[in-house]
Amino acid sequence: MMETISEHGCFGGVQGYYRHESAETDLPMRFSVFVPPQAKAGGKLPVLFYLAGLTCTEETFMVKAGAQRVAAELGIILVAPDTSPRGAGIEGESDNWDFGVGAGFYLDATQAPWEKNYRMYSYVVHGLRQAILREFPADPQRIGIFGHSMGGHGALVLALRNRDIYRSVSAFAPVAAPSQCPWGRKAFGNYLGPDREAWKQYDASELMRELQAPYPHGILIDQGLADKFLAEQLLPEQFEAACQAARQPLTLRRHEGYDHGYYFIQSFVEDHLRFHHGILTR
Repeated sequence: MMETISEHGCFGGVQGYYRHESAETDLPMRFSVFVPPQAKAGGKLPVLFYLAGLTCTEETFMVKAGAQRVAAELGIILVAPDTSPRGAGIEGESDNWDFGVGAGFYLDATQAPWEKNYRMYSYVVHGLRQAILREFPADPQRIGIFGHSMGGHGALVLALRNRDIYRSVSAFAPVAAPSQCPWGRKAFGNYLGPDREAWKQYDASELMRELQAPYPHGILIDQGLADKFLAEQLLPEQFEAACQAARQPLTLRRHEGYDHGYYFIQSFVEDHLRFHHGILTR
């Protein structure tokens, strides 16, 4: 059952915040949804899932990105989950900003003590998606996904592994090769264990190397060149090379003067919504 936390009129639609019990995480999960004004006319609308980055919540994108105005114009439902389970009571889960609470990395943990609750991959792909299709006028045949940083990693991975579900994918400054960066090695080592073969299923660059043009209509990535995490953590050149090998059309835009924050996302979020709309309404 879905509990309404709050709802707010927004650009003729409704911005809402909700909570439900998740079978995947075995905990209550919070998420946010923007329903555009076109929903009042009836019928199903395209839906776009946004995965946020480290330390963020289900509120971050909806409050900071300024996406509702364009979503209202285009008639797109926006959905943003939280970035991890909360309240698992695991010792030390809140000790680090880049691991544990707020840092679920959109994977299904296999290592104790994380494996019971830290199952964000299954939650987003199955539990949350099913709840959205049940409770909101979302078209199951027109689903896209995008995200930022850790969430950009999640969006790419979920899309590449579930091409039958997600018809479009894009990212802002994604952690593009997590097996090769400190954030990814820390998360994967603790959540998945030391076997690096097990890491590949959650590494977009590794996944792309095994495919051939999985998204023929293209993938869009925006990256700020003033991003302090670019060289050590994000590694977009790894994903770019993998796309070239896979003959995957990729638009990787590099922007002078833009950093890793939401001013960057605000600047280009309209492009992403129009990119997804163009694919989801073909």
